[in-house]
Amino acid sequence: MCHALVHADRLKTVARQAEEAEARSDREAALTLWRETLSLLPSRSTQYGQINSRVAALEKQRDGGAAAAEGASKPRAQGLRGWWAAIVAGLLSLLSKGKLLLLGLTKLKTLLSMAAFFGIYWTTFGWPFALGLVLSIYIHEMGHVAALRHYGIPATAPMFIPGLGAFIRLKAMPQTPLQEAVVGLAGPVWGLGAALLAWLAYWLTGNSLFASLAHVGAIINLFNLIPIWQLDGAHALHALNKQQRWLLAAVVAAAYLWSQEPMMLLVGLVLLVRCFMAAPAQGEGRILGEFALLVLALAAVGRVRGLEASPLLSYGYAP
Repeated sequence: MCHALVHADRLKTVARQAEEAEARSDREAALTLWRETLSLLPSRSTQYGQINSRVAALEKQRDGGAAAAEGASKPRAQGLRGWWAAIVAGLLSLLSKGKLLLLGLTKLKTLLSMAAFFGIYWTTFGWPFALGLVLSIYIHEMGHVAALRHYGIPATAPMFIPGLGAFIRLKAMPQTPLQEAVVGLAGPVWGLGAALLAWLAYWLTGNSLFASLAHVGAIINLFNLIPIWQLDGAHALHALNKQQRWLLAAVVAAAYLWSQEPMMLLVGLVLLVRCFMAAPAQGEGRILGEFALLVLALAAVGRVRGLEASPLLSYGYAP
């Protein structure tokens, strides 16, 4: 309980702000504040359990309202038309997140780490490619931040590790496998958006630099979908039952046969192993559909190969 006593004043302040946010029906702000109190309390304390239950109730209210609004909207398009509609909607959503995307660029540590990362790739591939690569990875990480903010989970701005990639630190953890999966896939979803923007620039200009960025961006995000360790694909797999995992493996196999992309083969082989491992009895169809769509879309974008795309960079890079 010493930990709680040390932060007693801060706990009182944040709890009061959370209650005020609930009173004005601002669930997102209330969730963020209650999550902060959880990070200040011992996980086995009674108070932690009470606040955790309150967080779960707020999430249920919010998700229930979102589901009702979705049900009241127009029916979704079916088949390939629906997939393209989802991709276009994702691109528009990415473009509308300008304010959030700028958030990380206001943090000095993020900017310094980005500069160091940028410098390493500038010396090898030139500044235009290095800049595009840094922005692509930054957008991927901000996808995670956006999903975490949706669930009221505090997180740091992205930090870059020169020569390796980038990461964010969570100040609280997702409470359900669905939340974990949504947060995990949000990075590749936003990363796909960045790759599609590069592909669009290549289609409009014919500049092979943009083809290179689209291709490498697709490979980076495919790498993150490998369902192992702390990669995004592993987090998503926690919400899929065995049947859904086998269906996803079939989609990955088809995507590999079509694209002949080695990174896709690696995703499929690891996924095949995970099909024989323990899985939840109930799976989330939403996550299966999103994961499958990501695989197919990244396979399509990955077929765009620019003259400046380096095999060493494409297959040796591990963000």
